[in-house]
Amino acid sequence: MKLSFVALILCLAIVIPAFAGDKKKDQKKTDAAATIVDSGSFGVFVSGRRVATETFTIKQLIDSNSTTSDIKLEGSKETQHSELHLTPHGDLIRYDWKESGGQEKGETSVEPAQQFLMQKVKANDKYTEQPYLMPNSSAVLDDYFFSHRELLLWRYLGSGCVLKQGQQGCDLQKAEFGFVVPRQRSSGMVTLGYVGKETVQIHGVTKPLDKFSMSSDFGEWFLYLDENKKLVRVIILGENTEVIRD
Repeated sequence: MKLSFVALILCLAIVIPAFAGDKKKDQKKTDAAATIVDSGSFGVFVSGRRVATETFTIKQLIDSNSTTSDIKLEGSKETQHSELHLTPHGDLIRYDWKESGGQEKGETSVEPAQQFLMQKVKANDKYTEQPYLMPNSSAVLDDYFFSHRELLLWRYLGSGCVLKQGQQGCDLQKAEFGFVVPRQRSSGMVTLGYVGKETVQIHGVTKPLDKFSMSSDFGEWFLYLDENKKLVRVIILGENTEVIRD
């Protein structure tokens, strides 16, 4: 597969030295320097019926990347909110998740702890900890957050690209990535690969999309990127589930 190297800037942030000053001034400068890399919403359909919507924003900051997402279940007051902060190279800084509006409420966070990851789970005003023997380079692929899958695809495009002298594109091979699923308090390895071009109809428009496979113990997925390298469709095999960008 040949991809424009320029397109890979979607997954690569530029580290800029921090400005001096107090925290409030630094925060204002950080906010002003933020660039929205992607934003929008995904509709989740099971057997053709919409069951949930994820609304998300991915920002490139001065020295990190921030992804905020909210999930709303159809016909329910239950919502989920997550915030994922990564270094410019994709390493985990901190992940926070919480749910509200339903019968059950929960909060959890994941941060690097020395050479590994530590998850803190809040339940009944008490915290428990769970360590993962996983490095901070592990991806966060939490349940229902498809923006997390987009981030991993961008990372795959970047890390799987081997530039050859005199060429403007790159060749993609299958690659493995470690990941954690905080809601399930579990971890694993996922294999990503490029399948090829596929013509797909989305919102009444037919267009060729780049198709990728995602395989792990959690199932087999197909993910589709458009010409701007943005996730527009997800198929979860065996679950009759399709995710479409609104």
